[in-house]
Amino acid sequence: MGLVNLIIAEEQVPNCDLFWNNEIMHTVRLQKLGLLQPRKWDVEPGYPTDMIASDGSWCGFAARARVLIVNTDLISSAAEYPTSVAELADPKWAKQCAMARPLFGTTATHFAVLREIQGRRETIDQLNKIRANAVILSGNKQVALAVSSGRLAWGLTDTDDAIIEKDNGRPVAIVFPDQASDQPGTLRIPNTVAVIRNAPHKVAAGLLADYLVRPETEDRLAMGDSSQLPISRGSKFPPRVLPEEPVRWMHANFESAADGWEAWAGELQELFSSSE
Repeated sequence: MGLVNLIIAEEQVPNCDLFWNNEIMHTVRLQKLGLLQPRKWDVEPGYPTDMIASDGSWCGFAARARVLIVNTDLISSAAEYPTSVAELADPKWAKQCAMARPLFGTTATHFAVLREIQGRRETIDQLNKIRANAVILSGNKQVALAVSSGRLAWGLTDTDDAIIEKDNGRPVAIVFPDQASDQPGTLRIPNTVAVIRNAPHKVAAGLLADYLVRPETEDRLAMGDSSQLPISRGSKFPPRVLPEEPVRWMHANFESAADGWEAWAGELQELFSSSE
């Protein structure tokens, strides 16, 4: 947020050439403010359309996924694992499951995207039910820790937080949710890179931007502690966080999800301001 606000403040005379953001929603905010330079990206044909801005002002790469982390001591049978984000509202799991307060970061983005898929009213109703049923924590890291420690049976978090607990030998499993044909699929939230409009070194910035979105860069990020998920089909290194079976990804319209962001954030602030 600090970098985003600085880019906005420096609109007339930018000091920054390029913005690499590990999330996406505030990158889209900058796009809608006209602060990013539309361009043609050096990616292979067939690159997912939801990973490139409609005007070419940003490109997504090396994603995290929104997943369920399950304590395998508390839920020992894989047949009993939760399989959908919607189960956060299921009374069967009352106060045994958790998610981060959806006011910031990937959880906020997740429910903004769901709002565009299933409608605003249905999403608010779902969040009301989740608030009453699940334990609401301050962040995704706190969710992963609460589950891995055995305080809670399962929760909604990001792959980078979940894989750290698994790599540390905690009794956890990672579930990629909503894979049934009548469900929306698992949401990927990419890193984004963008060249700032009127960048002082726009040619060099463009070269760096294309370098960053290469499959080789994604492979390096897939090898790291966060086990990030390559977007390019040219990637050669499968991240260890992925399951053996193919994952059905949610098609996300991030630009629509960013519309009315301030009003939506205000609604969620009111709804979750008193959460534990």
